[in-house]
Amino acid sequence: MQDKQAQLNRMGAPYGLCFKEMSWIANTNLALQASEYARDYGKFHEYHEQLLYANYTLGKKIGELNVLLDIAQDIGLDSEGLKTALQENRYQVRLIEAGQKAEKDQIMVTPTFIINDRYRIVGAQSLNKFRKTFREISLGHASNPFTLL
Repeated sequence: MQDKQAQLNRMGAPYGLCFKEMSWIANTNLALQASEYARDYGKFHEYHEQLLYANYTLGKKIGELNVLLDIAQDIGLDSEGLKTALQENRYQVRLIEAGQKAEKDQIMVTPTFIINDRYRIVGAQSLNKFRKTFREISLGHASNPFTLL
């Protein structure tokens, strides 16, 4: 685990990123629901960015309600509204549906990018990989549909 953390920190250093050592794996269900709440209020990207920062850089446990509410408050979301939504499990159905769609589409890795409902870029890939894939698709030279590119 320390080797992986050291590697992440080496890769992140040029971008000013530092990853905290974590001895736990967070239950992200509440965090995913909170992200959906933020999406509904036009703050998904801002919330998601702060969520990742809290988890990886600050080492906070993003499965805990108080952490999620603090993030909401920091970005100007209604933290009481979020608390109510989470207590009511308001976004659980949306997560279940997303999971079912991922299973149907045979998505087993995140991120997975599906292009034109036919082609996939699986995993964190370089910008050059995206450019090459889009070029191949536009020229009609892309691999078979749903082949892992």
